[in-house]
Amino acid sequence: MKVSLFITCISDAVYPRVGEAMVRLLARYGIKLEFPSVQTCCGQPAFNSGYWDDARASARTILDAFEDSDFVIAPSGSCTGMIHHYPKLFEQDPATLKRAEALKNKAYEFTQFLVQVLGVTDLGAFFPHKVTYHPSCHGSRLLGIKEEPLALMSKVKGLELVPLPYAEDCCGFGGTFAVKMADISGAMVTEKVDHVLETEAEVLVGLDMACLMNIAGNLRYRNQPVRVMHLAELLYEGVKGA
Repeated sequence: MKVSLFITCISDAVYPRVGEAMVRLLARYGIKLEFPSVQTCCGQPAFNSGYWDDARASARTILDAFEDSDFVIAPSGSCTGMIHHYPKLFEQDPATLKRAEALKNKAYEFTQFLVQVLGVTDLGAFFPHKVTYHPSCHGSRLLGIKEEPLALMSKVKGLELVPLPYAEDCCGFGGTFAVKMADISGAMVTEKVDHVLETEAEVLVGLDMACLMNIAGNLRYRNQPVRVMHLAELLYEGVKGA
């Protein structure tokens, strides 16, 4: 079984430790993640901005990169969700459409792969902290990720999971939205952080580093000590400390 890591732009450039945590966690289950170096951006910024020809160029590179993979795993519901749009991009190109459908069917967000494919929920982790969880929009709405991260956290010894008020509300990042509508974006993330602080959690966890980067920035701006982590990081730290 050839399982490949699609690292995504933000994790690759800013948060490589998330990819490292994924690699080390999956190695515990006998999976050696391949890393095709030709991979690039999924094309979502161009797609969302209406530049579909540019999005197709990125998508073709991704299709080539993971052509021979049995599974493609990403630490992002947003970028994995973009792969689910590839068939729309190539609906007038039957040959490429077939490849796009094949990639869509084998692309998984990290927690989806752990729970749905490997059947793993208990990694034997220990993380004695008060945690709240932000469900990113694309992961929950495009991919339907809801129970998988909760199932994984429920098995972490010592972890106290505190519900996040209005958890389903967007953090305000939205990729290009944060640039085009900066004032609205800022108001949305401020409201999101208000709710995070209501929980009195020590740690905010999520599945998308873009969203977490946005929330973490607001927390730092307000001098709030809440730690922000991708769930893969939390699980790996918990496994090391168990």
